[in-house]
Amino acid sequence: MVVVLLLPLAVIVLTSFTTLGYVSFPPEGFTLRWYGEALRKREFLESFYLSLLVAAGTAGLATLLGTPVAVALARHRFPGRALVNAFFMSPLILPTVVIGIALLQFYNRIGLGSTTAGLVLGHVVITTPYAIRLVMASLTGLDPSVERAARNLGAAPLRAFLAVTLPVIMPGITAGALFAFVTSFDNVTISVFLATPRMVTLPVRIYNLWDQPIYPWLVAICSLVIVWTVLLIAVVERAVSVRGLFGAGAER
Repeated sequence: MVVVLLLPLAVIVLTSFTTLGYVSFPPEGFTLRWYGEALRKREFLESFYLSLLVAAGTAGLATLLGTPVAVALARHRFPGRALVNAFFMSPLILPTVVIGIALLQFYNRIGLGSTTAGLVLGHVVITTPYAIRLVMASLTGLDPSVERAARNLGAAPLRAFLAVTLPVIMPGITAGALFAFVTSFDNVTISVFLATPRMVTLPVRIYNLWDQPIYPWLVAICSLVIVWTVLLIAVVERAVSVRGLFGAGAER
């Protein structure tokens, strides 16, 4: 199954090195020419920087919003808890096309359309559930008595959370931020409704070429996106490890 999932990505990367002026597999020869040509496409570079900015803002806001919500849902029982949980998880159930259309109409009414802030907020809607779920997974592996012990020793609730709970659940927070970043960076269905001729993210710009011939330089751009995502995941794995991302570090 892993091979089936990764094989198309490997084909794209290998095809980008072909010496021919058209896409073919297996590739003939080896050249980096198409990467150089891809890096000279100014409009794609501008879209990449925009996607990077939007993804970074989305990851930050989704993490800031998702972490306290996850703590409240995991640690407290209050009236309407199920309703709050369903509200924040609803973007995982609703089709993203429906969410995109709804955001487009809503932004036009409040004057937030055609802005980077509107695009970031739209991505926050669909990425916050990932942050909440991953932080809740980290909290599940943490014994609440540890934080209570800190409070019994005189620490204020906020100090106990920052000194005891936060370091333990940091892998979950990091994982949530990573998922939010990658989901935002690769998103098409929301961005395509909120994009404008002057504000086009990289996935949308690539998607807009679906009816055009596929040139090797376009395959090179897709390869760069794949490598960029893999490197990002590798950095996080190196920093906190896969076990840490899913809360195993809470047991230590």
